Amino acid sequence: MTKKTVSVYGYGRFGKLWADILKNDFRVRVYSRRGLKPEDVNPGIEISDLKGLHETDALFYCVAISSFESVLMETKQLHKTSCIYFDTCSVKVEPTRWMKKHLPDKCQIIATHPMFGPDSYDTADEKLPMVMCNITAADTTFSYWTDYFNNEKIQVEVMTPDDHDEMVAYSQGITHYIGRVLADLNLRNTQINTLGYTKLLEIIQQTCNDSWQLFCDLQHFNPYTKKMRRDLHVSIEKIYSILNKL
Repeated sequence: MTKKTVSVYGYGRFGKLWADILKNDFRVRVYSRRGLKPEDVNPGIEISDLKGLHETDALFYCVAISSFESVLMETKQLHKTSCIYFDTCSVKVEPTRWMKKHLPDKCQIIATHPMFGPDSYDTADEKLPMVMCNITAADTTFSYWTDYFNNEKIQVEVMTPDDHDEMVAYSQGITHYIGRVLADLNLRNTQINTLGYTKLLEIIQQTCNDSWQLFCDLQHFNPYTKKMRRDLHVSIEKIYSILNKL
């Protein structure tokens, strides 16, 4: 049986991981706006131009949240109703709106957020969570892809874009925010680290290994992160004021 063709738009750290996951079961084409050479991609991955990238059964966008809508607009003439479109953005409400606005009316759209990156996926001993939202896909299509990912090192969680963004604002969003704050304090390893302090240093390393652009996009494009930051600072001030009264 001929393998289905799956395309990945964007070949940064996450796009590279995503292509490697998919290549075991699909013919995988990749494209990067910065340009790619044969030595840039892993064996089994095909480098494509934009036109060839869109000659595919499914297309995954692995691009920065802030550039996603412009990518959709710039490639509008290449979109096909027969293609299944996926995003992999860390927020879901806005990317879903952009896909519904700029992709063909009758195409199938599935919004996803793999809750992991290259660092955690490579070392994971247990399945890692991935959110999937059925936007306009047929039930059979959605079931095919949820089953596929559940058979990988992934545990699919199905929810709406709005539920995802509210939940992730108080999990991933707050973790990245605290990580950047702790990094700004310039904390260092000591010879007398407690376990808790070591965990804080791990948070810094984990969150700051991602780009500043991702951090800003997580905070800017999630409609619930502003409330999260406000709630966090209220709690900080509350504890601070209690200590001042001692």
